[in-house]
Amino acid sequence: MRFNPEIHHRKSIRLKGYDYSRNGAYFVTICAWNRECIFGEIIDGKMNLSNIGLIINDIWPWLGEQYHFLHLLDYVIMPNHLHGLIVLDYCKGGSRTAPTEKSKPLGRLLGAFKTRSTKFINMSRQTSGAPVWQRNYYERIVRNEIEFNRIFEYIINNPANWNDDENNPINV
Repeated sequence: MRFNPEIHHRKSIRLKGYDYSRNGAYFVTICAWNRECIFGEIIDGKMNLSNIGLIINDIWPWLGEQYHFLHLLDYVIMPNHLHGLIVLDYCKGGSRTAPTEKSKPLGRLLGAFKTRSTKFINMSRQTSGAPVWQRNYYERIVRNEIEFNRIFEYIINNPANWNDDENNPINV
């Protein structure tokens, strides 16, 4: 179906007026296409990655290697989604560095991850052009140290809490 502004009223889930290329910490969640559990399975509260999950585990750190201003603090790959805690820091010596060719806002960075991981996953499955990720992503701007610590704990404990996870297909 083609986009029709009369019936399609997509609202942005981003904070209006916020510059997502700003220095700061962000909690992100990226879901698999149709929330299919293709990244692995939880056994005894621990995530066991599938071959696809292993590819994601290799590609996620690539973001931090590719972009000097991006710091990947912690992440967890779940059966059908990924949670990550990301810090963008363009500062050197207390001032923002001049934009470089590789400087990107959060959405473009996550888009680069999705593109690269989809390419390698589809090569491994021999499914050229097949979607791996849902459109868009969820993010939360981390506003203080208490929130940062809570999110960090959430990521660490996420596999053990899979039975209660809203992304678990048995809970949908």
